[in-house]
Amino acid sequence: MVSKDYIELEDKYGAHNYHPLPVVLAKGEGVFLWDVEGKRYYDFLSAYSAVNQGHCHPKIINAMIEQARTLTLTSRAFYNNRLGVYEKYITEFFGYDKMLPMNSGAEADETALKLCRRWAYDVKGIKENEAKIIVCSDNFHGRTITIVSMSSDPDSFKGYGPFTPGFVQIPYNDLSALEKELEDPNVAGFLVEPIQGEAGVVVPDEGYLKKAYDMCKAKNVLFIADEVQTGLARTGRMLACDHENIKPDILILGKALSGGTMPISAVLADDPIMLVIKPGQHGSTFGGNPLACNVAMAALEVLKEEKLSENAERLGKIFREEAAKIPSDMVELVRGKGLLNAIVIKPKNGKEAWDVCLQMKENGLLAKPTHQHIIRFAPPLVINEEQIKEAVQIISKSIDEVSRA
Repeated sequence: MVSKDYIELEDKYGAHNYHPLPVVLAKGEGVFLWDVEGKRYYDFLSAYSAVNQGHCHPKIINAMIEQARTLTLTSRAFYNNRLGVYEKYITEFFGYDKMLPMNSGAEADETALKLCRRWAYDVKGIKENEAKIIVCSDNFHGRTITIVSMSSDPDSFKGYGPFTPGFVQIPYNDLSALEKELEDPNVAGFLVEPIQGEAGVVVPDEGYLKKAYDMCKAKNVLFIADEVQTGLARTGRMLACDHENIKPDILILGKALSGGTMPISAVLADDPIMLVIKPGQHGSTFGGNPLACNVAMAALEVLKEEKLSENAERLGKIFREEAAKIPSDMVELVRGKGLLNAIVIKPKNGKEAWDVCLQMKENGLLAKPTHQHIIRFAPPLVINEEQIKEAVQIISKSIDEVSRA
């Protein structure tokens, strides 16, 4: 079978809820991917930052294989000999009292919302069913009905109503709008992405997160950070919130928590928040399974041992400096933090970001547009300086070829 055959299989038997680049991948190692024909590509998406540690990292794979041979799942009906060890490891790693394990990022976001609402009624004293959670326009927290209820993107929410009430939407990076909504005594939480990834790597003003955090503290409102994409060394710190030295009341992690090997997510909080949920009030059959516990600890160890935060910080600056030199009027703006970056593409001769991505694929680099005119660039954090510069040359060459077509 060749690429065309695999694409036709997916088209015939799979739901049409994605529009992938026309490449069929069969192997990954480090910063590279190979298609079924054997062509090698730079991976500049990292499975939306799930593969921060690089594809098939030996330490993570070995941890997975070792545990898979022994015990994979017990459910939470029983204790297992890995979960407590993992809970101790991750809570000490990030400085929280407790962790609640889940699987997907959306599940972790839902868990955080439930924690916030329960805390609102049991601790803050808001009247039942009247709690509000502030969110930002252009957010992306997942695909569940409740999460799309807070979305401003018609592709996410249109046709899925009626929606879950209780969310107040304000512009991102707008402290005055936040200040106004925080006057409402029924506000329980503020859910925010430290950098908006799906919106096109939108970086807020310096100091925004710290000021927002302080404003929430002053009103006894929980600051909830969705670090599913921005966390785990991606932006040049272990957490994007670390850039402004704030500790979220509720921290949401996922994606690279497994190094891209399986769905693992986590919600961290201190006891006054986490212990509002009692036995039987929330859970997950697969959450906290022994396999996930071993994998997540290995994934976190790799981030620390290989100093991937520092690598992302240093190489991110080089990427932005080199990308800003691309000699094309199609490059409107380069922005980002660490190795989470984006280039805003100005359409030319009917050619847009999608066309640039197709050309980059032909030249050996994979990335994906978001919102038609923006390309997100997020390579595995194990990339080196030589590879970064070679990748920028491929990007520059591809933009030039598209602009001339």
